[in-house]
Amino acid sequence: MTRVVLTVCAVLALSAPAFAQIDLTGSWDTRLHEDWMERCCGRDLGDYTGIAINDEARAKALSWDASLNSLRERQCLLFAPWTGQFQPRGIRIWSEVDDAGDVIAWKISGHTQRDIVTIWMDGRARPSANAFHDFSGFTTGRWEGDTLIAITTHMKTAALRRSNGMPKSDLATVTVHLMRHDDLLTIVTIDEDPIYLAEPLFISRTYQLDPHGNVPYWEQCNAVTEIPRLEGSGIVPHYLPGENPGRTFIADTYRIPQDAAMGHAETLYPEYRKKLKDTYKAPEACGRYCCGWLSVGGGSANPAPTLSCNDAGEGNTVAESGN
Repeated sequence: MTRVVLTVCAVLALSAPAFAQIDLTGSWDTRLHEDWMERCCGRDLGDYTGIAINDEARAKALSWDASLNSLRERQCLLFAPWTGQFQPRGIRIWSEVDDAGDVIAWKISGHTQRDIVTIWMDGRARPSANAFHDFSGFTTGRWEGDTLIAITTHMKTAALRRSNGMPKSDLATVTVHLMRHDDLLTIVTIDEDPIYLAEPLFISRTYQLDPHGNVPYWEQCNAVTEIPRLEGSGIVPHYLPGENPGRTFIADTYRIPQDAAMGHAETLYPEYRKKLKDTYKAPEACGRYCCGWLSVGGGSANPAPTLSCNDAGEGNTVAESGN
C-alpha cells in the first residue's frame, strides 16, 4: 500500500509544473496620469530630454518632419515593438498552449501598431543576426519568480518614440520585465541601441485590468496621401541641417538651455542640475500642461476624483474638490 501511494505521489509530482506562473491574460488599460505628455500628445519637435541619444540620432531626429508620415508609402509603416509604452492605448494579452496545456507563447497586441508581439516560451533558439527582421521582431521569454522577462531583437528600423523623429535601428535590443500585482500590470522596457543610443533607455508604465475592455488586436490602415499637394510631387518632407523650426522650441518656451533639450547623456544625471542652477530661470507662470494629466487644452483627461483644475492661464492651481 505504501509503495502504491509513493508511486502515485511521484507521478503527480512529475506532471505538475515546476512553479506557478502568473497569468497575464486580459485586456489592460492605460493609467493616463503617468507621463501624460508622452502617452497623449507626444513630445514636441526638438524635445529629446530624458533620452541619451547620440549625435547620429540627434541629426536624424532634427531632419524629421511630421508630414513625412502623410506620404502614401509611409502610411502603413509600423512602430517598433514596445512603443506602446508611449501611446495612450491599452494592450491585450493571451497565451498559446501546446497539446499538454503548457504555455508555448504569450501574445501581446497594442505594443506594435497593427501587429502582434509573440513572446516564445518554448526555449527556441534566437535566429542568426542575418535572419529576416520584421516589424514585430523576435522575442523569447523566461520566468524569474513572478516576473516574465522577455528579450526582443530582429526589429526593423523604426521610430524609438512617436511624434518627433527619434530613430531606432535594426540592431537594437529591448529587455522587458512584465510584473503583475493583482489588477495592475507594470511593464519595464530597457532599450539598447549601438547605433542611436549613447546609454540604455529605461521606461516604466502601469496598466490596469479592464474586464470590459475592448482593446483591438490591431488598427486598420488605409494607404493614402493625406496632404494633397504631396500626391505625385516626389517631395519628401524634411528639414535641412539647422532649419528645423522646432529645434529651439523647448528653450524658448520653458527657458531650458538648448543643450538640455538635445538629449545629451549627461543631462540624465542629477549632477547636471548643478550646471543649470546659475543659468536656468523658471517661467513666471505656466501656460501649457499646467495641471499635468488633469487637463489638457482646456479639456478634462481622466481627472482624479478628489481634485479639480483651474487651467485658465496665469495662476494655475490644483486644489482639493472638498471630498
